[in-house]
Amino acid sequence: MAITVGITGGIGSGKSIVCQVFKLLGTPVFEADVVAKKLIQLNDVIKEGLIKLFGEDIYAPGGLVDRKKLASIIFNDDIQLAKVNLLVHPIVREEFKNWLNLQESKYVVHEAAILFESGFYKMMDFTILVSAPKIQRIEWVMKRDDITKKQIEERMDRQWTDEQKRKLASVEIKNNNRDLIIPQIIKIDNQLKKYGKIW
Repeated sequence: MAITVGITGGIGSGKSIVCQVFKLLGTPVFEADVVAKKLIQLNDVIKEGLIKLFGEDIYAPGGLVDRKKLASIIFNDDIQLAKVNLLVHPIVREEFKNWLNLQESKYVVHEAAILFESGFYKMMDFTILVSAPKIQRIEWVMKRDDITKKQIEERMDRQWTDEQKRKLASVEIKNNNRDLIIPQIIKIDNQLKKYGKIW
């Protein structure tokens, strides 16, 4: 069985870029948030659950979830967010287990925005926190998602702080203007491939 490495970081921290580098190094990457978005559209159990929670019109006429409507509900209501997570996370976990059984590499990466908050980190052998300065993160997300600074800060407030995540992370990749991220990633890759550990 491959070594499992969980990667997380706050919104706009650059964890997707880090995962792209791991992919270039030949590492299989399971993108939990991408998988969850697909499952929300395609999985019957999740569809039924969302309709039960929010009514038929949570899905648009074409049969796809109204993502703006869903986001406006869950990003403004912690109770509803918890209900959606309870519905989606167990199915994402099963998808990951099935995917993991098919991998033949020395280690795999599992990327998730709420790796620690969801408790999924307990299934990982090692965990990596990708961190970046708050100002840098806000600027990047404003460009990427075309949303306001206030909306980004609201989402940040719903995620654990880097300080909280550091307590559970095996290592930290610093994505700032001082430390180059590629050498940090290559060092971790070498450690895992040679010694089966992250430090």
